[in-house]
Amino acid sequence: MDAPIDGPSSARVGSPEALIQYLPKIWIGYLLAIATALGEGIAYARNPDLAKHVEFGIPPLEIFLPTFVALVYWLVCVHKYHVVLANVPGLKHPISPARAVWFHFIPIYFIYWIFRWPAGIAEFVNFRLPEKPLRRWTIGVIILASLVSRALIDPALGVAMMFYACTIISTFLQRALAAPLPNQN
Repeated sequence: MDAPIDGPSSARVGSPEALIQYLPKIWIGYLLAIATALGEGIAYARNPDLAKHVEFGIPPLEIFLPTFVALVYWLVCVHKYHVVLANVPGLKHPISPARAVWFHFIPIYFIYWIFRWPAGIAEFVNFRLPEKPLRRWTIGVIILASLVSRALIDPALGVAMMFYACTIISTFLQRALAAPLPNQN
C-alpha cells in the first residue's frame, strides 16, 4: 500500500498531501462553463431565433461541444473523488471509482445515483470532521438543479452549477483529509 497514486511520484498512497493533490482541478470546469457561455453567444448571434423558444434535442455545435466536454470532465472529477476515497488508509469506501461513473448512464436510476454517491462522500467528511458540516443530500440537490438548469434554463449556468457542487466536495474533502482521525471511544 506504499505505491504511488498517479505515476512516478515521491508522494505515497495514504498520505493526506498526496490524496489532496490528486483531487480534480475544478477551475477547468469553470473554464468550460465560460466556454459554454461563449458558445451560446456565438449560437445566438448566428441564429437569434434560438433565444426566443426552447427546443429539445441537440443544441447547436457551439453549445453542445463545450457542454459535452464539461460533462465528460465532471465524470472525471467524480472518478477522482472515489479514487481518493479508495486510497484513504483504513477506509473501506463502498463505491468504486468505476461504479461511481457508470451508474450515471443508467436511465432513471441516475436520479437516485446523483444523491447516493455524494452521500457516501458526506459520510466520510462527517466522520472525519467533528462539526459534521456536510448534509448527505446537499450535493445531490445542487447536481439535480444543474441538470434541470442545463436542460431548461441555460446550459452554461448548468455547467457552472455542476462544478460548484465539485467545489463544495473538494473543499470538504481537503478539510477532512487534512484533519486528524477522530477519537474512537
